[in-house]
Amino acid sequence: MLSKKRMHLPNNTHDVPPALDAEEAARAAHERDKSLTKHHFEPHEHPCVRIEHLVKTFDGETQVLTDVNLTVWPGEVVCVLGPSGSGKSTMLRCINLLETPTAGHILIEDKEITGHLLQAEVNKLRQNLGMVFQSFNLFPHLTAKGNVMIGQTKVLKKSKEEAEAEALKQLEAVGLLDRADYKPAQLSGGQQQRVAIARAVAMHPDIILFDEPTSALDPELVRGVLDVMRRLAEHGGMTMIVVTHEMGFAREVADRVVFMEGGVVVEQGTPEQVFDNPQHKRTAEFLGSID
Repeated sequence: MLSKKRMHLPNNTHDVPPALDAEEAARAAHERDKSLTKHHFEPHEHPCVRIEHLVKTFDGETQVLTDVNLTVWPGEVVCVLGPSGSGKSTMLRCINLLETPTAGHILIEDKEITGHLLQAEVNKLRQNLGMVFQSFNLFPHLTAKGNVMIGQTKVLKKSKEEAEAEALKQLEAVGLLDRADYKPAQLSGGQQQRVAIARAVAMHPDIILFDEPTSALDPELVRGVLDVMRRLAEHGGMTMIVVTHEMGFAREVADRVVFMEGGVVVEQGTPEQVFDNPQHKRTAEFLGSID
């Protein structure tokens, strides 16, 4: 039974303004974003993720997110770049409430998730927000197939037969059908991460968040994971927000590239705009420092 516990997610500190009206926000986002992304969206569409004046402070002292503002459109692939400590991963974790925002607004499909939410509402939100972590987060006692099945049976309440069929389908998609009965300890890091991607996709979320999914991998294992993500971006149709240090992937796959530093979005645009003609000095310095 889902808990009736109510989560308090403050959104009225730091004197941030109220969230914009949905129609007003959509119009403003359409006008702003149409030249910043390769993704096509219609004038009547609304962003599926809307972040307004997001602030996150740890221990009441360390401010990691200062004033983050970002909109993401259905089906868009957004790659978030920036130096360590810029707030990229914290922003991602705030989107699915793994971290509690200190102030500001996050709206998913125009529904504000900052404020007072029942735990059941948080659980429902997470059904529509898949997440792939740096460290795989697989259950060591379950096989690859079992890891992909468990969310389907526990959260989506699918039958074992339905979940198994979906798990095998997704493991085949990531090239691991022949490893379905292997446990994580029997898999390489790259294979474990591909299982984690299969697990996220098997839930059929509207949005998948990737938190530096290749950062824990040896260099020779990175390509296989990026290839899976590339195919997902090209053929999956899901909204993807990818925090990454893989510049080649961002340039090739992203509809939009976002550069963060100091807890804010410093610059955003198409890959060509950001990589070939950065407008902010700090973006140019960051990209110039990467081999």
